[in-house]
Amino acid sequence: QITFGPIFLGNVPVHEEVNRCAGQIHGYKGCIRDFQVNHRELFIIDEALEGKNVENCNVPICDYHPCQNGGTCTSDEENWYCECPKLYTGKLCQFATCDENPCGNGATCFPKSRRDAVCLCPYGRSGILCSDAINITQPSFSGTDVFGYTSFLAYSTIPNITFYYEFRLKFQLANHHSALQDNLIFFTGQKGQGLNGDDFLELGLRNGRVVYSYNLGSGTAVIISKPLDLTLSAHVIRLGRNLQKGWLKVDDQKNKTVTSPGRLVGLNVFSQFYLGGYHEYTPELLPKGPRFKNGFQGCIFDVQVRTSLNQGFKLPGTPEGHPNSGRSVGQCKDSPCSLIKCRNGGKCIESGSTVYCDCLTGWKGAFCTERVSVCEPEHEPPHLCQQGSTCVPLPNGYTCHCPLGATGTYCEQG
Repeated sequence: QITFGPIFLGNVPVHEEVNRCAGQIHGYKGCIRDFQVNHRELFIIDEALEGKNVENCNVPICDYHPCQNGGTCTSDEENWYCECPKLYTGKLCQFATCDENPCGNGATCFPKSRRDAVCLCPYGRSGILCSDAINITQPSFSGTDVFGYTSFLAYSTIPNITFYYEFRLKFQLANHHSALQDNLIFFTGQKGQGLNGDDFLELGLRNGRVVYSYNLGSGTAVIISKPLDLTLSAHVIRLGRNLQKGWLKVDDQKNKTVTSPGRLVGLNVFSQFYLGGYHEYTPELLPKGPRFKNGFQGCIFDVQVRTSLNQGFKLPGTPEGHPNSGRSVGQCKDSPCSLIKCRNGGKCIESGSTVYCDCLTGWKGAFCTERVSVCEPEHEPPHLCQQGSTCVPLPNGYTCHCPLGATGTYCEQG
Protein backbone atom coordinates (compact mmCIF):
# COMPACT_ATOMS: atom_id res chain seq x y z
CA GLN A 1 0.00 0.00 0.00
CA ILE A 2 1.13 3.53 -0.76
CA THR A 3 0.14 6.40 1.53
CA PHE A 4 -0.35 9.82 -0.05
CA GLY A 5 -0.22 13.20 1.58
CA PRO A 6 -2.99 15.80 1.21
CA ILE A 7 -4.84 15.93 -2.13
CA PHE A 8 -5.17 19.39 -3.63
CA LEU A 9 -7.99 20.32 -6.01
CA GLY A 10 -7.65 23.23 -8.41
CA ASN A 11 -4.31 24.56 -7.12
CA VAL A 12 -1.69 23.97 -4.44
CA PRO A 13 -0.67 26.38 -1.67
CA VAL A 14 2.01 28.63 -3.19
CA HIS A 15 5.35 28.21 -1.41
CA GLU A 16 8.80 29.39 -2.41
CA GLU A 17 10.03 25.77 -2.75
CA VAL A 18 7.24 24.91 -5.15
CA ASN A 19 7.95 27.95 -7.27
CA ARG A 20 11.62 27.04 -7.59
CA CYS A 21 10.87 23.46 -8.63
CA ALA A 22 7.81 23.88 -10.80
CA GLY A 23 8.15 27.39 -12.16
CA GLN A 24 5.01 29.47 -12.67
CA ILE A 25 1.88 27.69 -11.41
CA HIS A 26 -1.58 28.31 -12.89
CA GLY A 27 -4.53 27.03 -10.84
CA TYR A 28 -7.47 25.26 -12.44
CA LYS A 29 -10.31 27.58 -13.45
CA GLY A 30 -13.64 25.82 -13.83
CA CYS A 31 -15.93 23.39 -12.01
CA ILE A 32 -15.15 20.07 -10.31
CA ARG A 33 -17.86 17.67 -9.16
CA ASP A 34 -18.36 13.95 -8.44
CA PHE A 35 -14.78 13.60 -7.16
CA GLN A 36 -13.89 9.94 -6.30
CA VAL A 37 -10.79 8.28 -4.86
CA ASN A 38 -10.63 4.46 -4.86
CA HIS A 39 -14.34 4.27 -5.74
CA ARG A 40 -15.23 6.43 -2.72
CA GLU A 41 -17.01 9.71 -3.42
CA LEU A 42 -15.47 12.62 -1.52
CA PHE A 43 -17.74 15.48 -0.51
CA ILE A 44 -15.60 18.25 -1.92
CA ILE A 45 -16.66 20.99 0.47
CA ASP A 46 -17.69 19.05 3.60
CA GLU A 47 -14.52 16.91 3.81
CA ALA A 48 -12.02 19.61 2.84
CA LEU A 49 -9.45 20.58 5.50
CA GLU A 50 -9.01 24.10 4.15
CA GLY A 51 -9.53 26.12 0.98
CA LYS A 52 -9.35 29.54 -0.63
CA ASN A 53 -11.20 31.41 -3.39
CA VAL A 54 -13.73 28.58 -3.94
CA GLU A 55 -17.39 29.26 -4.66
CA ASN A 56 -20.47 27.43 -5.96
CA CYS A 57 -20.34 26.51 -9.63
CA ASN A 58 -23.47 27.96 -11.17
CA VAL A 59 -24.04 28.67 -14.82
CA PRO A 60 -25.44 32.25 -14.90
CA ILE A 61 -29.12 32.09 -15.79
CA CYS A 62 -28.53 34.82 -18.40
CA ASP A 63 -26.46 32.32 -20.40
CA TYR A 64 -29.77 30.60 -21.16
CA HIS A 65 -31.11 33.86 -22.73
CA PRO A 66 -34.45 33.64 -20.90
CA CYS A 67 -35.76 37.15 -21.69
CA GLN A 68 -38.32 37.46 -24.46
CA ASN A 69 -39.52 40.31 -26.67
CA GLY A 70 -36.20 42.14 -26.65
CA GLY A 71 -35.73 42.07 -22.88
CA THR A 72 -32.20 42.41 -21.47
CA CYS A 73 -31.02 39.86 -18.88
CA THR A 74 -28.98 41.16 -15.92
CA SER A 75 -27.53 38.91 -13.21
CA ASP A 76 -25.18 38.83 -10.27
CA GLU A 77 -23.94 35.86 -8.24
CA GLU A 78 -27.33 35.08 -6.75
CA ASN A 79 -30.10 36.93 -8.57
CA TRP A 80 -31.20 37.74 -12.11
CA TYR A 81 -33.93 39.72 -13.78
CA CYS A 82 -35.10 40.88 -17.20
CA GLU A 83 -35.21 44.56 -18.09
CA CYS A 84 -38.31 44.76 -20.28
CA PRO A 85 -38.95 47.15 -23.16
CA LYS A 86 -42.05 49.33 -23.12
CA LEU A 87 -45.37 47.49 -23.44
CA TYR A 88 -44.02 44.22 -21.98
CA THR A 89 -43.95 42.84 -18.47
CA GLY A 90 -43.52 39.54 -16.57
CA LYS A 91 -40.37 37.89 -15.26
CA LEU A 92 -39.39 36.97 -18.81
CA CYS A 93 -40.97 40.02 -20.54
CA GLN A 94 -43.41 37.51 -22.00
CA PHE A 95 -46.62 39.49 -21.40
CA ALA A 96 -47.99 42.70 -22.88
CA THR A 97 -48.76 45.22 -20.18
CA CYS A 98 -52.13 46.81 -19.29
CA ASP A 99 -52.27 50.54 -20.04
CA GLU A 100 -54.90 51.08 -17.36
CA ASN A 101 -55.18 48.47 -14.60
CA PRO A 102 -58.77 48.10 -13.39
CA CYS A 103 -58.02 45.00 -11.31
CA GLY A 104 -58.18 45.06 -7.53
CA ASN A 105 -56.72 43.14 -4.59
CA GLY A 106 -53.33 42.46 -6.20
CA ALA A 107 -54.77 40.70 -9.26
CA THR A 108 -52.65 40.15 -12.37
CA CYS A 109 -53.90 42.34 -15.23
CA PHE A 110 -53.74 40.93 -18.76
CA PRO A 111 -54.87 42.82 -21.90
CA LYS A 112 -57.61 40.84 -23.63
CA SER A 113 -57.52 43.46 -26.38
CA ARG A 114 -56.12 46.95 -26.81
CA ARG A 115 -58.90 48.34 -24.61
CA ASP A 116 -60.21 45.44 -22.50
CA ALA A 117 -58.34 43.69 -19.67
CA VAL A 118 -58.80 40.39 -17.87
CA CYS A 119 -58.10 40.21 -14.13
CA LEU A 120 -56.36 36.98 -13.07
CA CYS A 121 -57.48 36.72 -9.46
CA PRO A 122 -55.18 36.09 -6.49
CA TYR A 123 -55.89 33.41 -3.87
CA GLY A 124 -59.17 34.03 -2.07
CA ARG A 125 -60.65 36.39 -4.68
CA SER A 126 -62.98 35.98 -7.64
CA GLY A 127 -65.13 38.01 -10.04
CA ILE A 128 -64.63 40.22 -13.08
CA LEU A 129 -62.40 42.63 -11.11
CA CYS A 130 -61.42 40.12 -8.38
CA SER A 131 -63.51 42.07 -5.89
CA ASP A 132 -65.43 39.06 -4.49
CA ALA A 133 -64.02 37.12 -1.53
CA ILE A 134 -64.30 33.31 -1.71
CA ASN A 135 -63.61 30.60 0.87
CA ILE A 136 -61.43 27.80 -0.53
CA THR A 137 -61.41 24.45 1.27
CA GLN A 138 -60.71 22.22 -1.74
CA PRO A 139 -58.61 24.11 -4.31
CA SER A 140 -59.53 23.83 -7.98
CA PHE A 141 -56.80 24.40 -10.59
CA SER A 142 -57.35 25.19 -14.26
CA GLY A 143 -53.96 24.39 -15.80
CA THR A 144 -52.39 26.92 -18.15
CA ASP A 145 -54.86 29.52 -19.43
CA VAL A 146 -55.05 31.05 -22.91
CA PHE A 147 -52.85 33.94 -21.75
CA GLY A 148 -49.95 31.65 -20.79
CA TYR A 149 -50.44 31.85 -17.01
CA THR A 150 -50.96 28.85 -14.74
CA SER A 151 -53.13 28.59 -11.65
CA PHE A 152 -51.11 27.74 -8.53
CA LEU A 153 -50.75 27.94 -4.76
CA ALA A 154 -47.42 28.75 -3.11
CA TYR A 155 -46.72 27.71 0.49
CA SER A 156 -43.72 28.53 2.66
CA THR A 157 -40.68 26.26 2.35
CA ILE A 158 -41.24 22.91 4.04
CA PRO A 159 -38.66 22.66 6.88
CA ASN A 160 -36.59 19.60 7.85
CA ILE A 161 -37.20 17.85 4.53
CA THR A 162 -33.51 17.03 3.99
CA PHE A 163 -33.29 13.33 4.92
CA TYR A 164 -36.87 12.10 5.29
CA TYR A 165 -40.37 13.07 4.16
CA GLU A 166 -43.80 11.55 3.48
CA PHE A 167 -46.65 13.15 1.52
CA ARG A 168 -50.30 12.21 1.28
CA LEU A 169 -52.82 13.86 -1.05
CA LYS A 170 -55.95 13.29 -3.11
CA PHE A 171 -56.92 14.69 -6.49
CA GLN A 172 -59.79 14.74 -8.98
CA LEU A 173 -59.22 15.28 -12.68
CA ALA A 174 -61.17 17.99 -14.48
CA ASN A 175 -61.65 15.51 -17.32
CA HIS A 176 -60.01 12.33 -18.57
CA HIS A 177 -58.20 14.24 -21.30
CA SER A 178 -56.26 16.20 -18.66
CA ALA A 179 -54.73 12.94 -17.40
CA LEU A 180 -53.11 12.38 -20.78
CA GLN A 181 -51.08 15.60 -20.69
CA ASP A 182 -47.99 16.86 -18.86
CA ASN A 183 -49.46 18.31 -15.67
CA LEU A 184 -47.50 19.49 -12.62
CA ILE A 185 -49.03 18.53 -9.25
CA PHE A 186 -46.38 19.97 -6.90
CA PHE A 187 -42.78 21.19 -6.94
CA THR A 188 -40.10 22.48 -4.59
CA GLY A 189 -36.46 23.04 -5.47
CA GLN A 190 -33.10 24.42 -4.48
CA LYS A 191 -33.34 27.58 -6.57
CA GLY A 192 -36.19 26.87 -8.94
CA GLN A 193 -33.98 27.58 -11.92
CA GLY A 194 -32.96 25.33 -14.80
CA LEU A 195 -29.43 24.58 -13.62
CA ASN A 196 -27.76 21.16 -13.69
CA GLY A 197 -27.33 19.68 -10.23
CA ASP A 198 -30.18 21.57 -8.54
CA ASP A 199 -31.87 19.55 -5.80
CA PHE A 200 -35.62 19.26 -6.39
CA LEU A 201 -38.76 17.29 -5.57
CA GLU A 202 -41.50 17.03 -8.19
CA LEU A 203 -44.80 15.23 -8.75
CA GLY A 204 -46.98 15.29 -11.85
CA LEU A 205 -49.02 13.44 -14.48
CA ARG A 206 -47.77 12.27 -17.85
CA ASN A 207 -49.58 10.03 -20.34
CA GLY A 208 -52.16 9.00 -17.75
CA ARG A 209 -49.54 7.96 -15.16
CA VAL A 210 -48.26 9.56 -11.96
CA VAL A 211 -44.58 10.59 -12.17
CA TYR A 212 -42.60 11.17 -8.97
CA SER A 213 -38.99 12.39 -9.22
CA TYR A 214 -36.31 13.89 -6.99
CA ASN A 215 -32.66 14.87 -7.27
CA LEU A 216 -30.32 15.01 -4.26
CA GLY A 217 -27.59 16.67 -6.33
CA SER A 218 -26.02 13.57 -7.88
CA GLY A 219 -28.70 12.44 -10.34
CA THR A 220 -32.46 12.17 -10.74
CA ALA A 221 -34.51 9.28 -9.37
CA VAL A 222 -37.86 8.66 -11.08
CA ILE A 223 -40.86 6.43 -10.27
CA ILE A 224 -43.70 6.08 -12.80
CA SER A 225 -46.97 4.48 -11.75
CA LYS A 226 -49.22 2.23 -13.79
CA PRO A 227 -51.97 4.02 -15.78
CA LEU A 228 -54.64 5.60 -13.60
CA ASP A 229 -58.00 3.88 -13.32
CA LEU A 230 -60.12 6.64 -14.87
CA THR A 231 -63.34 5.09 -13.55
CA LEU A 232 -62.37 6.32 -10.07
CA SER A 233 -63.81 9.70 -9.08
CA ALA A 234 -60.77 10.56 -6.92
CA HIS A 235 -57.21 9.30 -6.70
CA VAL A 236 -55.02 8.86 -3.60
CA ILE A 237 -51.23 9.31 -3.64
CA ARG A 238 -48.74 8.37 -0.95
CA LEU A 239 -45.04 9.02 -1.52
CA GLY A 240 -41.90 9.43 0.50
CA ARG A 241 -38.13 9.23 0.74
CA ASN A 242 -35.61 8.09 3.35
CA LEU A 243 -32.08 9.17 2.40
CA GLN A 244 -31.58 7.80 -1.15
CA LYS A 245 -34.56 5.44 -1.21
CA GLY A 246 -37.94 6.71 -2.42
CA TRP A 247 -41.36 5.10 -2.78
CA LEU A 248 -44.71 5.81 -4.44
CA LYS A 249 -48.15 4.26 -4.00
CA VAL A 250 -51.09 5.31 -6.18
CA ASP A 251 -54.65 4.19 -5.36
CA ASP A 252 -54.64 0.37 -4.99
CA GLN A 253 -51.56 -0.12 -7.15
CA LYS A 254 -48.54 -1.94 -5.78
CA ASN A 255 -45.99 0.20 -3.92
CA LYS A 256 -42.98 1.12 -6.14
CA THR A 257 -39.49 2.02 -4.93
CA VAL A 258 -36.33 3.59 -6.37
CA THR A 259 -32.82 4.47 -5.16
CA SER A 260 -31.28 7.74 -6.32
CA PRO A 261 -27.89 7.56 -8.13
CA GLY A 262 -24.61 8.77 -6.64
CA ARG A 263 -23.69 9.02 -2.97
CA LEU A 264 -25.57 12.12 -1.86
CA VAL A 265 -28.36 11.52 0.66
CA GLY A 266 -29.75 14.98 1.49
CA LEU A 267 -32.39 17.07 -0.31
CA ASN A 268 -31.59 20.78 -0.05
CA VAL A 269 -34.53 22.93 -1.19
CA PHE A 270 -35.12 26.60 -0.48
CA SER A 271 -37.95 27.57 -2.82
CA GLN A 272 -41.58 27.74 -1.78
CA PHE A 273 -43.75 24.63 -2.07
CA TYR A 274 -45.78 25.09 -5.27
CA LEU A 275 -49.07 23.24 -5.67
CA GLY A 276 -50.91 22.90 -8.99
CA GLY A 277 -48.55 25.09 -10.99
CA TYR A 278 -45.70 27.58 -10.82
CA HIS A 279 -45.59 31.35 -10.27
CA GLU A 280 -43.95 32.24 -13.60
CA TYR A 281 -44.79 28.97 -15.31
CA THR A 282 -42.07 28.40 -17.85
CA PRO A 283 -40.56 24.90 -18.03
CA GLU A 284 -37.09 26.42 -18.59
CA LEU A 285 -37.21 27.84 -15.05
CA LEU A 286 -37.73 24.40 -13.53
CA PRO A 287 -34.78 22.01 -13.00
CA LYS A 288 -33.62 19.98 -15.96
CA GLY A 289 -35.04 16.48 -16.08
CA PRO A 290 -38.71 15.49 -16.20
CA ARG A 291 -40.37 18.86 -16.73
CA PHE A 292 -44.14 19.24 -16.93
CA LYS A 293 -45.51 21.56 -19.59
CA ASN A 294 -48.81 22.54 -17.94
CA GLY A 295 -50.35 23.20 -14.57
CA PHE A 296 -52.79 20.74 -13.00
CA GLN A 297 -56.39 20.56 -14.23
CA GLY A 298 -58.79 19.58 -11.49
CA CYS A 299 -58.96 19.57 -7.70
CA ILE A 300 -56.14 18.79 -5.24
CA PHE A 301 -57.05 18.41 -1.58
CA ASP A 302 -56.04 16.87 1.76
CA VAL A 303 -52.34 17.58 1.09
CA GLN A 304 -50.36 16.51 4.17
CA VAL A 305 -46.65 16.10 4.93
CA ARG A 306 -44.43 14.87 7.72
CA THR A 307 -40.63 14.92 7.97
CA SER A 308 -40.19 12.29 10.70
CA LEU A 309 -41.70 8.91 11.53
CA ASN A 310 -42.25 10.17 15.07
CA GLN A 311 -44.50 13.09 14.12
CA GLY A 312 -47.99 13.38 12.74
CA PHE A 313 -48.95 14.62 9.29
CA LYS A 314 -49.50 18.37 8.89
CA LEU A 315 -50.82 20.70 6.22
CA PRO A 316 -48.17 22.74 4.40
CA GLY A 317 -47.81 26.46 5.06
CA THR A 318 -47.09 28.92 7.86
CA PRO A 319 -49.47 29.14 9.63
CA GLU A 320 -50.49 25.57 8.85
CA GLY A 321 -52.76 25.27 5.83
CA HIS A 322 -52.35 28.89 4.71
CA PRO A 323 -50.62 29.61 1.36
CA ASN A 324 -48.39 32.64 0.90
CA SER A 325 -49.92 33.43 -2.49
CA GLY A 326 -51.83 31.97 -5.41
CA ARG A 327 -53.51 32.78 -8.71
CA SER A 328 -56.71 31.67 -10.48
CA VAL A 329 -57.54 29.06 -7.83
CA GLY A 330 -61.21 28.35 -7.22
CA GLN A 331 -63.30 26.22 -4.91
CA CYS A 332 -63.80 22.68 -6.25
CA LYS A 333 -67.15 22.17 -8.04
CA ASP A 334 -68.03 25.89 -7.79
CA SER A 335 -68.51 27.87 -11.01
CA PRO A 336 -67.83 31.63 -10.96
CA CYS A 337 -69.73 31.88 -14.26
CA SER A 338 -72.93 31.14 -12.36
CA LEU A 339 -72.71 34.71 -11.01
CA ILE A 340 -71.81 36.38 -14.33
CA LYS A 341 -74.19 37.18 -17.20
CA CYS A 342 -72.47 38.19 -20.44
CA ARG A 343 -74.59 40.27 -22.81
CA ASN A 344 -75.06 40.40 -26.59
CA GLY A 345 -74.00 36.83 -27.26
CA GLY A 346 -70.85 36.96 -25.14
CA LYS A 347 -69.59 33.72 -23.61
CA CYS A 348 -68.49 33.41 -19.97
CA ILE A 349 -65.00 31.92 -19.62
CA GLU A 350 -63.73 30.67 -16.26
CA SER A 351 -60.25 29.65 -15.19
CA GLY A 352 -60.28 28.70 -11.52
CA SER A 353 -61.44 31.86 -9.75
CA THR A 354 -60.72 34.02 -12.81
CA VAL A 355 -63.76 34.84 -14.93
CA TYR A 356 -64.38 37.07 -17.96
CA CYS A 357 -66.72 37.55 -20.92
CA ASP A 358 -65.50 36.61 -24.39
CA CYS A 359 -67.43 39.01 -26.62
CA LEU A 360 -68.72 38.53 -30.15
CA THR A 361 -67.28 40.68 -32.93
CA GLY A 362 -68.53 44.26 -32.61
CA TRP A 363 -68.91 44.21 -28.82
CA LYS A 364 -66.53 44.99 -25.96
CA GLY A 365 -66.49 45.78 -22.24
CA ALA A 366 -66.49 43.62 -19.11
CA PHE A 367 -70.00 42.29 -19.88
CA CYS A 368 -69.99 42.84 -23.69
CA THR A 369 -72.35 45.81 -23.37
CA GLU A 370 -70.36 48.38 -25.38
CA ARG A 371 -70.29 48.57 -29.16
CA VAL A 372 -66.93 48.70 -30.92
CA SER A 373 -66.70 51.97 -32.86
CA VAL A 374 -66.03 51.73 -36.58
CA CYS A 375 -62.84 53.75 -35.97
CA GLU A 376 -61.44 51.52 -33.20
CA PRO A 377 -58.62 49.07 -33.98
CA GLU A 378 -60.79 46.11 -32.86
CA HIS A 379 -63.50 46.83 -35.45
CA GLU A 380 -63.99 44.23 -38.18
CA PRO A 381 -63.32 45.14 -40.91
CA PRO A 382 -60.78 47.82 -39.90
CA HIS A 383 -61.13 51.37 -41.22
CA LEU A 384 -59.07 52.35 -44.29
CA CYS A 385 -57.79 55.78 -43.22
CA GLN A 386 -54.12 56.03 -44.07
CA GLN A 387 -51.41 56.60 -41.44
CA GLY A 388 -51.33 60.17 -40.20
CA SER A 389 -55.03 60.72 -40.87
CA THR A 390 -57.83 60.73 -38.30
CA CYS A 391 -60.83 58.39 -38.51
CA VAL A 392 -64.08 60.13 -37.49
CA PRO A 393 -67.22 57.98 -36.97
CA LEU A 394 -70.45 59.06 -38.68
CA PRO A 395 -74.06 57.87 -38.18
CA ASN A 396 -73.53 55.67 -41.22
CA GLY A 397 -69.87 54.79 -41.61
CA TYR A 398 -66.90 57.10 -41.12
CA THR A 399 -64.78 59.76 -42.79
CA CYS A 400 -61.04 60.43 -42.82
CA HIS A 401 -59.62 63.83 -41.82
CA CYS A 402 -56.37 64.18 -43.78
CA PRO A 403 -53.14 65.80 -42.59
CA LEU A 404 -51.53 68.64 -44.55
CA GLY A 405 -50.27 67.36 -47.89
CA ALA A 406 -52.72 64.46 -48.24
CA THR A 407 -56.12 64.15 -49.93
CA GLY A 408 -58.55 61.52 -51.18
CA THR A 409 -61.34 59.52 -49.52
CA TYR A 410 -58.86 57.70 -47.31
CA CYS A 411 -56.05 60.31 -47.48
CA GLU A 412 -54.25 58.00 -49.84
CA GLN A 413 -53.23 60.70 -52.37
CA GLY A 414 -50.38 63.19 -52.09
